[in-house]
Amino acid sequence: MKRAIGALLAAALLVAGCSTGKDAVVSGGTFTFVSPGGQIDITYPLDKRQTAPVLAGDDLMNEGKQLSLNDFAGKPVAINLWGQWCGPCRVETPELEQAAKQLQPLGAGIIGLDVRDPARDVAQDFVRDRNVTYPSIWDPSGRVLLQLQGYPRNIIPSTIVLDKQHRVAAVFLRPILASDLLPVMQRLAAEK
Repeated sequence: MKRAIGALLAAALLVAGCSTGKDAVVSGGTFTFVSPGGQIDITYPLDKRQTAPVLAGDDLMNEGKQLSLNDFAGKPVAINLWGQWCGPCRVETPELEQAAKQLQPLGAGIIGLDVRDPARDVAQDFVRDRNVTYPSIWDPSGRVLLQLQGYPRNIIPSTIVLDKQHRVAAVFLRPILASDLLPVMQRLAAEK
């Protein structure tokens, strides 16, 4: 018993040792998420923006079809992480739908990333019941989400805003309103 506890303690110390210090930032690809000072609303100046990975996966509402950030080439896009099981997502979804309608004339869009919803039909019902028109990638296993290096996978809902070159311009680690998202997206749509 003492040996088992000792082995567990040694393993815990080894893991803790690997997750602290200046080497603790998860890196790889081009986008590495960092929340300076624990901020929940983060805006990246133009010279600090990093390219997001090309997220792609099964289209939630169109089985057999793939949905990708490449479908929004040259357009600013907000990626909203959500799940039908998430209470705050139920409040946020109508706000995002309102924003999506206002962003369409600007050439900007919203794409959902439906995470941890193992029952596709339940997530589809959620979208239909709320008359959501913007598309979502269905990501029940979280494989698509894993491409966002260092991004906190347990903060649902959250929103990542990309500029026209699909560089990360802003992150909201909380539920958002249309009034939060629209000014950011309008500014990005106007960028040259």
